[in-house]
Amino acid sequence: MKPILLQGHERSITQIKYNREGDLLFSVAKDTIANVWYSVNGERLGTYNGHTGAVWCVDCDWDTKSVLTGSADNSCRLWDCETGKQMALLQTNSAVRTCGFDFSGNIIMFSTDKQMGYQCFLNFYDLRDPQQIDDNQPYLSLPCNDTKVTSAAWGPLGEFVIAGHENGEINQYSAKSGEILKKAKEHSRQINDLQLSVDLTMFISASKDCTAKLFDSMSLDHIKTFKTERPVNSAAISPIMDHVVMGGGQEAMDVTTTSTRIGKFEARFFHAAYEEEFGRVKGHFGPINCVAFHPDGKSYSSGGEDGYVRIHYFDPQYFDFELEA
Repeated sequence: MKPILLQGHERSITQIKYNREGDLLFSVAKDTIANVWYSVNGERLGTYNGHTGAVWCVDCDWDTKSVLTGSADNSCRLWDCETGKQMALLQTNSAVRTCGFDFSGNIIMFSTDKQMGYQCFLNFYDLRDPQQIDDNQPYLSLPCNDTKVTSAAWGPLGEFVIAGHENGEINQYSAKSGEILKKAKEHSRQINDLQLSVDLTMFISASKDCTAKLFDSMSLDHIKTFKTERPVNSAAISPIMDHVVMGGGQEAMDVTTTSTRIGKFEARFFHAAYEEEFGRVKGHFGPINCVAFHPDGKSYSSGGEDGYVRIHYFDPQYFDFELEA
């Protein structure tokens, strides 16, 4: 299982995303650049240049026409995937932390940070209405006064957004009315990442409280818990196996205070049903900030604090593997 190493960033990776077919992999980092790669061989297809601050999030729509990025330069930008041209620029008052296209690709959501006296907002724009873009006026803007949104993803059919908060809460916000449909408080600390399963029925949350948890995306029922000894920065659900992969490590600012052996920067594989860990993959020289499964389930990628993205293709033994109960 020799990884493909993608070297296109000078600073730590903040998020990686596959498109729906899985032939492209998007990566964003703290160095203002958004890269897109061919996932099959790790060749760089191009970059999306324009941000002037760390880029926190990236998303790609269903048919790989447009790319959305959110950055600490207080903007959310829409790009033409093929040409790299900037199609829209949405200015905000504070850094954009999460962003996403809904299932149709017509509606985008993004959340802004609570900083410099500004509130945390969850904003919804309809791209079919150019007026909203020109006036920079979302059709729905929800203030999250209690605790800021640290990760978010669209629920099934684009009816609501599932948002994870700094205090460990998970909420469903309706994309039409803006009301909170459901709440869950299973985590005790900040939710670092939310990723849905391929059929959108479940999602996995990665938290600073050293666990990742599996939830039902409609009812927010808590299904499973995967425990580790260090904060989980990201977790993903395999599209073909009952497996989840988790990436973590201690906070970047604490890394220098521990010996190299305790760092433990492996990607960890757990069985989704038995909650048992069955494998680890080494490789990064720092905490893993994001993990993602390829949509066909035959490979996965991880992006680390070391600024590298690694694509791992699974060996044939992986697919025959059975966990002894």
